Amino acid sequence: MKLKIIPLAITAIFLFSCNNNKKADDQSLDIKGTWQLITGTTITKGVSVVTDYTKNQQFLKIRNDTHFAFFTHKLNTPKDSTNHFDAGGGAYTLVGNKYTEHLDFYSDKNWEGKSFDFTITFKNDTLIQTGQEKVEKENINRTIIEKYIKVKS
Repeated sequence: MKLKIIPLAITAIFLFSCNNNKKADDQSLDIKGTWQLITGTTITKGVSVVTDYTKNQQFLKIRNDTHFAFFTHKLNTPKDSTNHFDAGGGAYTLVGNKYTEHLDFYSDKNWEGKSFDFTITFKNDTLIQTGQEKVEKENINRTIIEKYIKVKS
């Protein structure tokens, strides 16, 4: 009888110790890949402005294990230097659903060296990144809500 209990106990210990620290419904850790920004909302002093990034422009954010990069450009513009292209990137940290971007490179150098804290949530297939942005020149904080969908390969 004791011999049958020992293998059962060992199997139970093995199964319970195999925890990957990710709950079945916890998608917040799965942010790697290429993401297309669909909408961006900024709320400044109670006034919301929503930008639709699917019309006349495209914005992509790419994340690997440690870094992110983003770029945006206008669509349907002449194939010359008038097509505005914006890009930046740097390191990021993710602890649970707390996500911080460290902007190391950006086309507007005034923003380089700044960090931006966000909370990441998922609603169906949409990654929602919500945080505060400090606009020092205007001495205001504004809320940013960005909604992304993962680009299928």
